[in-house]
Amino acid sequence: MTETRAPAPPRPLLLADGRDAASAWTLDPGMRHLNHGSFGAVPRVAQERQSALRDEMERAPVVWFPRLPGRIAATRTALADHLRVPARDLAVVPNASAGASVVYAALTARPGGDVVVTDHGYGAVTMGAARLARRWGGRVRTARVPLDADARQACTAVLSEVDERVALIVLDQITSATARLLPAGRVGEEAARRGIPLLVDGAHAPGLLAAPLEGLVCDAWVGNLHKWGCAPRGTAALVARGPLREELHPLIDSWNAAEPFPDRFDQQGTLDATGCLAAPAALDFVEGTWGWDAARGYMDELAEYGARVVADAFEASGGPAGPVDVGMPVPGMRLVRLPEGLGTSRIEADALRDRATAELGVEAAFTSFGGTGYLRLSAHVYNTPGDYEYFADACVPVVEKWAQEARSRR
Repeated sequence: MTETRAPAPPRPLLLADGRDAASAWTLDPGMRHLNHGSFGAVPRVAQERQSALRDEMERAPVVWFPRLPGRIAATRTALADHLRVPARDLAVVPNASAGASVVYAALTARPGGDVVVTDHGYGAVTMGAARLARRWGGRVRTARVPLDADARQACTAVLSEVDERVALIVLDQITSATARLLPAGRVGEEAARRGIPLLVDGAHAPGLLAAPLEGLVCDAWVGNLHKWGCAPRGTAALVARGPLREELHPLIDSWNAAEPFPDRFDQQGTLDATGCLAAPAALDFVEGTWGWDAARGYMDELAEYGARVVADAFEASGGPAGPVDVGMPVPGMRLVRLPEGLGTSRIEADALRDRATAELGVEAAFTSFGGTGYLRLSAHVYNTPGDYEYFADACVPVVEKWAQEARSRR
């Protein structure tokens, strides 16, 4: 392996019986999984719990569905405990984007009102914001936040787009494409002072941050449990405080529609809610096996090691030097700059993702920001230093070749 400046690798986590942590998942052993942040990975215990719940549902659906709201309400309490928020503030939604759509639908019409987003925002949520602005007859204002901006600089960049025409601010707590924090707390305090609603997109926060809503002033917050929390997909939380909460309704009106928030979200027709009910099994598995604090510590140490190993490999082969300064780093996630010519747009980055899976046997996140391509590393407990050493040794030379081919075509 190429000599690197990386710190010593962390010792991989093990199960109580001494097996590798990956043994608790059903991930393809022939694939290197370096992109937990996109779709997560569900441990066996939660898969088995969901399968048992589905069997129960199919054995007696007429018994299952009338009792489902009560079971979801009990599950909400467990999820709220994990997020360290009151259960009365938390509703269950399919994903963070669905939660954002709920908020967009609930806001009082503001003719000519503008919506502020950032250039780090998640595409689907930003598209929803643009549709809302069009409905109001306003426009979307995009705050340009430098990748290396600290909290003060980022807050200033966001608030520079805010004036009397702004009717909503949408802010990522952790950015998807650029793997950094944004100062949601600072922006929230100022938004509250000015009387402007704030929606915080915390899609990556549950599990990655110990208490993502602690000290956070906002009207609504959405976060996915299926990412770092490893819950079955289709499980997310919508947390609302203040007067807006009573205006929030699920995207599907069902028999709980007349109930107060959050109870009205506990019944959604015949949707399969087994993923939600199995979510605590995933959260409890990590807590009971390692403890979430220890797991987060390992993820962060491993992501730092992986970024150094991969960045050094790119530099040794003539590529960009060093990991990327993102201003407000996120635990468990890192960016590495790709060689020139790769990932200059989201479409190109997505094509790299697909090519890496097909040709390299690696699930990796390739992203684009400001015309520059990045490899976004997101580590979880089942990852090991060997995953990143493999990418550095076997994949970096191939990626460099792809970059040379891309440059020759331009």
